[in-house]
Amino acid sequence: MNDIILLNCGTAHGLLSRLKAYLELCKFKIALFSSLSAVTGYVLANPNFSTEILIPFSGVLLLACGACSLNQYQERATDALMYRTKTRPIPTGRICPDDALLLSMLILTAGFVLLLAKGGFLILCLGVFAVIWYNGVYTYLKKVTVFAAIPGAITGTVPPAIGWTAGGGDIYSFNLAIICFFFFIWQIPHFWLLLMSYDGDYSKAGFPSLKKLLSSKQIERITFTWIAATAVSALFLPHCVPSPNMSVYICLICAAAWLVWNGTKLLNNKRINNSYITAFHVMNIYVFVIMLIINIDRLFFNLS
Repeated sequence: MNDIILLNCGTAHGLLSRLKAYLELCKFKIALFSSLSAVTGYVLANPNFSTEILIPFSGVLLLACGACSLNQYQERATDALMYRTKTRPIPTGRICPDDALLLSMLILTAGFVLLLAKGGFLILCLGVFAVIWYNGVYTYLKKVTVFAAIPGAITGTVPPAIGWTAGGGDIYSFNLAIICFFFFIWQIPHFWLLLMSYDGDYSKAGFPSLKKLLSSKQIERITFTWIAATAVSALFLPHCVPSPNMSVYICLICAAAWLVWNGTKLLNNKRINNSYITAFHVMNIYVFVIMLIINIDRLFFNLS
């Protein structure tokens, strides 16, 4: 009896370890974040909450998981060289490269089928474009230029566009341009802060280094400018659908002030060594808070 119990425990532990490895391969947290941006786009276009919102959410989640899995397959050699990424599933041998490639293809296919069946051809094209741009263009540019984050940020504008279109919004709407602009802007300091946090790591793996092109002070000032631009761009979001709830504007202004205040720490001569990674996490929290504010306001206070 004890042997059976131990066997079952060992099997369950093995399954959980395998599941954890696959979630790491898919970068599930990042994929979920992308899905939430699709939900934000949908809600801004259509405040009538229904199960239809699961279409852009699930489709973007699958595409993001598949693209991240494919990216880890593509960068498995450089991942093994960097301290930050050497414990990922492929470098550690928890998942073999062929399995990772197969899984990414299956997940991407499922995402494409879902978007086509429930969202239509236009939404499918947006999804295909996002994957090609991320895994084809951005992944290549990272090895060529330190400014890859700028064209790479285009990828982040697609999920809210998918959500907006799935919610009945016009793809040519100026309001969509405002939404996409916000999600474009925030990714640039997001990527730069990550690069600066692990500059030595990236250089060791053969990626271009920001510090070889610009001084630390220049990098910090430019990054702060992008952070401030992110804060300002969020203030335009309520203008997509003017809100009767004044508190949403107050919340957005307070959030923007909080982000800029934290960003000024990059300009402090006495800043601590982990200020880059701290600012990186602050950026992520800020964007999540903005999406939360916009979604709550749209779903519960702004039904026009």
